[in-house]
Amino acid sequence: MILTDSLTELNQSQLARLSHIDFKLNYLGSIGRTDLTRRFGIKEAAATRDLSEYRRLAAGNLIFDGPSKRYLRAETFKPLFPFSPSQVLTALSHGLGEEFVGHHKPYIHCEIPVQLNTPSLEVLSMLSRAIHQKRVVEIKYRSLTSGTNVREITPFALADNGLRWHVRAFDRRRNRFSDFVMTRISDPVIVQSQVLEHESREYDIQWNRIVELEIIPHPRLKHRETVEFDYGMKDGVLKVNVRAAVAGYVLRRWNVDCSKNHSLDGNEVHLWLRNSAALYGVQNILLAPGYEEP
Repeated sequence: MILTDSLTELNQSQLARLSHIDFKLNYLGSIGRTDLTRRFGIKEAAATRDLSEYRRLAAGNLIFDGPSKRYLRAETFKPLFPFSPSQVLTALSHGLGEEFVGHHKPYIHCEIPVQLNTPSLEVLSMLSRAIHQKRVVEIKYRSLTSGTNVREITPFALADNGLRWHVRAFDRRRNRFSDFVMTRISDPVIVQSQVLEHESREYDIQWNRIVELEIIPHPRLKHRETVEFDYGMKDGVLKVNVRAAVAGYVLRRWNVDCSKNHSLDGNEVHLWLRNSAALYGVQNILLAPGYEEP
């Protein structure tokens, strides 16, 4: 987070409260002392001081409304804190940070895609600790090709492909780096074994290789400018840098036609990958819609 000189002089607690004020003004339109006392457990006097400090830093951002005793967002509002779109959408739809313990209440009504499967928190706890501590984990894994078996893996990252969560790890059974679907893992145990040098993230070529995808509106579309606007393309192209290990997931999630002659014609296909040669050597390329080996 890049802060102005005035903000860098404040402590972390003050920054958290001021960013809360900034967020609620910008995305909900108002803020009051009770919002701060309920969220941070502070006294009303402290909340008043925070609002005064915010006014000192950004007087043009808010207007006091006497009848409601709340501050309203001013037309001249300019955010003090650089929230990302993902942060804003997560907060609006889940209300994270408002009441972390217990049921999360969204700030506004949001309809979120139904998750047909979710990782076990027990499994997630074990894997996240193993990643953080650089440990080896023994798991029971269910595969579509080989059924259920026991593996020793050295996990180093979690990955979300838009539909399910994976853990990226070195698989000692197959002697290679692989993706493991978290909902197919059970009975994880951290074992007393050291992560060997060749099992670490630095040796995962697919993870460390960056692929630049050049995505354009599908040539069969009548109004390609709509897609250009939709995806914020510049000069008619969206350039995306992704890890080779997740390239296939990204292309499948967004239904990007990866055929050389843009032959896919489904109504859900709005995008075409114009530099399919960039996918050469990507291991999960079979996931890419329409891709054919050269």
